Amino acid sequence: MSDGRNRKDIKEGLEVEIVLKKDQRTGKLTKGTVKDILTNSSSHPHGIKVRLIDGQVGRVQSIITDGK
Repeated sequence: MSDGRNRKDIKEGLEVEIVLKKDQRTGKLTKGTVKDILTNSSSHPHGIKVRLIDGQVGRVQSIITDGK
């Protein structure tokens, strides 16, 4: 299971756990499927920012499935 800090590990269609901006203090995770990758850099210390299919935006904390 990857931690979501490297852009190369994240692809559209992956099931991931993200932390939403409003949940950063509590660390509450939200599960969903990646629609768009919003971070342009190759890595980010707090997780790559993505948009889920349902429209929520947050930073990837863990990758649940590899889409296979």
